[in-house]
Amino acid sequence: MRVILENGEMMEEYQVKIDTFEGPLDLLLHLINRLEIDIYDIPVAKITEQYLLYVHTMRVLELDIASEYLVMAATLLSIKSRMLLPKQEEELFEDELLEEEDPREELIEKLIEYRKYKDAAKDLKEREEERQKSFTKPPSDLSEYAKEVKQSEQKLSVTVYDMIGAFQKVLKRKKINRPMETTITRQDIPIEARMNEIVHSLKSRGTRINFMDRGSSRVDLQACKLGVIMVIAVSCVKLLSAHNSTQHTSRKHKV
Repeated sequence: MRVILENGEMMEEYQVKIDTFEGPLDLLLHLINRLEIDIYDIPVAKITEQYLLYVHTMRVLELDIASEYLVMAATLLSIKSRMLLPKQEEELFEDELLEEEDPREELIEKLIEYRKYKDAAKDLKEREEERQKSFTKPPSDLSEYAKEVKQSEQKLSVTVYDMIGAFQKVLKRKKINRPMETTITRQDIPIEARMNEIVHSLKSRGTRINFMDRGSSRVDLQACKLGVIMVIAVSCVKLLSAHNSTQHTSRKHKV
């Protein structure tokens, strides 16, 4: 459409969308989606009826219908008439049936291709809208804040031994930063053996035992603790604590 202004100037043509459809393929795709039709198996009679209804509505509203809409209407009617014709099967030499070409095939290919472009355009539109939410600015000129550094050529007197020494420092630092490797082994210490040792010590050494002087490992001390608990449970033994050392005093009638 061209518009002539009062000063005689003519504006450029602009595109007007017809009922939000950009063309006959767009209208067909809309009908397919609305009617939930399989695009690979289009019922031509139904889609033609709906398409002609839209075109008739455009005429009633006195809208300018592009010729391409009318061409598509004629194409749909042609496909519909071909679909109504009786199918003819021709026998081949090997008793195979020659399948007739589907009159909808060309239209289906166009619709599939158009849908690809439409989906791509929709994706680009969404990216454009998302990009419009971001605001950028050109880089500022920071030359006045930059310090001029005079680069002078320097000759480094580095020997092979200096490089070896530096490499050894790197290896040493890497060794320090490396996590310690510890192997955990299982130690089986029977509690009954510790109970017998405690009872024997009480009988031979007197009434007190200092476990801090044993110099045992942590596992052994835990076993001794369990042994003491068991001895207390089966006999009369009293635990005393003297400063930082734990002593056990035997006050029993029988051990």
